[in-house]
Amino acid sequence: MLIQGGLALASELDLDAVLQTIVELAVQVTDARYGALGVLGPGDAPSIVRFVTTGLSPEERAAIGDPPTGHGVLGLLTKEARPIRIDVLSEDPRSSGFPPHHPPMRSFLGVPVKALGRVFGNLYLTEKRGADAFDQHDEDAAVVLATQAGVAIENARLYAEMDRAQIELRRLEVMEERERIAKELHDGVIQALFAVGMGLQGAAGLTTDPDLARRLENAAGDIDRSIRDLRNYIFGLRPGILADRQLDQAIHELCQEFEERSGVVTVADVDPDVAAEMASFATDVIQVVRESLSNVGRHAGAATCRVSLRRAHGVGELTIDDDGVGFEVGRVSAGMGLANLRARVAALGGTLAIDSVDGEGTTVTARLPS
Repeated sequence: MLIQGGLALASELDLDAVLQTIVELAVQVTDARYGALGVLGPGDAPSIVRFVTTGLSPEERAAIGDPPTGHGVLGLLTKEARPIRIDVLSEDPRSSGFPPHHPPMRSFLGVPVKALGRVFGNLYLTEKRGADAFDQHDEDAAVVLATQAGVAIENARLYAEMDRAQIELRRLEVMEERERIAKELHDGVIQALFAVGMGLQGAAGLTTDPDLARRLENAAGDIDRSIRDLRNYIFGLRPGILADRQLDQAIHELCQEFEERSGVVTVADVDPDVAAEMASFATDVIQVVRESLSNVGRHAGAATCRVSLRRAHGVGELTIDDDGVGFEVGRVSAGMGLANLRARVAALGGTLAIDSVDGEGTTVTARLPS
């Protein structure tokens, strides 16, 4: 339920980035080779207006061309609004085939994307690794994630109908809710788990039974991993980090949290005067830092990272650089959240530059008015 709440709360952000995250999670939890999520447009004969995928190289994605139109099995998903599992897709009479360059599709799991009784599209997964077919556990997980996609799409459409004042009020409500959840998790659940873990470690040191000691230590290790997972979740929840501190202090704390969470040595170099000039949009600056650090943790394989905020060429310059594996900027997938970063910076009247070299790391530079 924690992941469900986190994605639902995140749905006011860039919709494509949220949907991409959902597809990646679906592939991960079901152990599928390929995943895709299509969003239907309005009308009696809707077409796919958004289509996000994972598990493909850029060449494979380009070869597919236009997304599936929703005939055959995919059409049934949206018409019948219920999950479909198929062991051998080519032998199923409901299948109308897929584009010639589509990835292999022997085993298939599809679920409708819906919210409040309305179907918005479909999420489908193919080629379960290490098994002949998807099972009920995979279906249950996909249904949960598809529900989150439906909520995100519905929220995005509601946002499109809101005026500026309503959007700002909703944004503040979401920030307050995130901070409340993060505080409850940190002050309640994490502290309780930590106490239990300490107790188990103490008991392991007292027993003379080596098998029991090993089992107690393993249980304590499981609790430690749960604590790390919760801290990762809180890291993504806490825009309220600015509630009782200035922007420069918040960036330092964010870097410290990221280092503790990821093991990447992270240094903050912030000019407090420039930070003070950005106080009116500090929340957005923090979100740019947070999303950039999240990318470093997920994709860079870095040992060190540096976050700096300085004045350069008459504007505030926020730079996040790492010494990780790098990538080809023109070939990167949407899953790395770069579209969301660009949208955030552009909304502030700034520009975003990304410089990356294979094997030499990445530098993300946001130039912002101050």
